[in-house]
Amino acid sequence: MLELWYVIAAAMLVAYVVLDGYDFGAGIVHLWVARNNQERRQVLAAIGPYWDGNEVWLLAAGGALFVAFPRVLSAGISGFYFAIFLVLWSLILRGIAIEFRSHVSDTMWRATWDFLFAAASVLLALFFGVALGNLVRGVPLNDAGWFSLPLFTNFSPRGEAGILDWYTVGAGLLAVMALAAHGAAFLIWRTGGAVQQRARLAARRLSFAAEVLWLLMFLATHSLNDVLTVMGQRPLGILGVAIAIAGIVAIHRGLARQSELTPFLGSTAFLGGTLMATAACLFPVMIKSISNPALSITVHTGGGDEAGLRTALVWFAVGFPLVIGYFVLNFRLHRGKAVAAADGEGY
Repeated sequence: MLELWYVIAAAMLVAYVVLDGYDFGAGIVHLWVARNNQERRQVLAAIGPYWDGNEVWLLAAGGALFVAFPRVLSAGISGFYFAIFLVLWSLILRGIAIEFRSHVSDTMWRATWDFLFAAASVLLALFFGVALGNLVRGVPLNDAGWFSLPLFTNFSPRGEAGILDWYTVGAGLLAVMALAAHGAAFLIWRTGGAVQQRARLAARRLSFAAEVLWLLMFLATHSLNDVLTVMGQRPLGILGVAIAIAGIVAIHRGLARQSELTPFLGSTAFLGGTLMATAACLFPVMIKSISNPALSITVHTGGGDEAGLRTALVWFAVGFPLVIGYFVLNFRLHRGKAVAAADGEGY
């Protein structure tokens, strides 16, 4: 039962990264691909029907951890307390920027909110990437299962760790590049005209940068955790890497053939496969102790009551198909190219 809930929680996090990831990415690149008010409203129209619904997956993942792995959630929230507030502030700022930028027909007003939308999107991608880097590297868990981290120490992932070191910063930069490319690929699919053409150029450059960083971070992770040995014992880890590589091929074939949807599907496979491989190789550890592996919080030591998990699974079986149905209906209702709203209407 605990193993099943690990898969459910991991799947929800993957869904959040893939779905809200293209919102972040569109925010990161929108100052690059959209040069005037009309084009920027076109970008907002492309993500407008989805961005607030996509954020629900983060709440769903948190809810799954609360039900299935309460010790993991409590240790993570206490250890990353300030970082979580930074994420919340950035999410709020990003939502406000989307909602407010078209309320006043003033160039300075709109430019300010456009900049804040881009800045908040970059920060969110960076924060989530650094957080994942910390979990893969490990944190200084004590005997009671708690930890605290300084912002940085000697900038090394070994020894006395901080939130920021060369490994976690690298993970953050990879997240920024990968999600920016994902957002550009989404805009290729959902926009037309000059925005689409600039998005195609952006996707090509950002995808290449993300793939180089992905390879470097894979080698860095191997140097810290001997990931190749672990992956050799985890078929799902090998499958995840294969999916990610297939995604890379699909991105570049789609871009070369001027396809509109293929680059986005390839980017989705790249992100999903990478996270799948990460989850498979970390299992059963959920919060790794960098100082003493025996203190790590695992699926089995951090899990909740079996009876409660069975009850929660019943409600999950009821609710999950409804959520999938909502997203399918939402994409169907808003299919086609996004059109910038007129002043006073929409974003």
